[in-house]
Amino acid sequence: MFPHAMYSWKFMETNEYCPCCGESFMPEPGFFLGSAFFSYFINAGLLLGIALYLYYSEREITITAMIVSVVAVVFGLLPVTLRISKSLWIHILIGYEGPCGAIPKKH
Repeated sequence: MFPHAMYSWKFMETNEYCPCCGESFMPEPGFFLGSAFFSYFINAGLLLGIALYLYYSEREITITAMIVSVVAVVFGLLPVTLRISKSLWIHILIGYEGPCGAIPKKH
């Protein structure tokens, strides 16, 4: 689904078509806009986890440490959360048809 490595400058790009079956990964303009909701909830879960960890840790945490840790996790995991959210979105709207050798090409 993604032609480039996860931690490259082109981590957001997707293939135009599935290399296996030929299904379009962009059936309409703005298709992946809905994946932003998944990305939001994934990041909210991560931030909640960080907040709980920092709150219940035994040391005193400064506001600077909280901001740095949140920014580091959100931007450090951006390629991961983006790819997970895009994959979830397309798997909900376009069904899996089986292994590559068992389905006919569409394109």
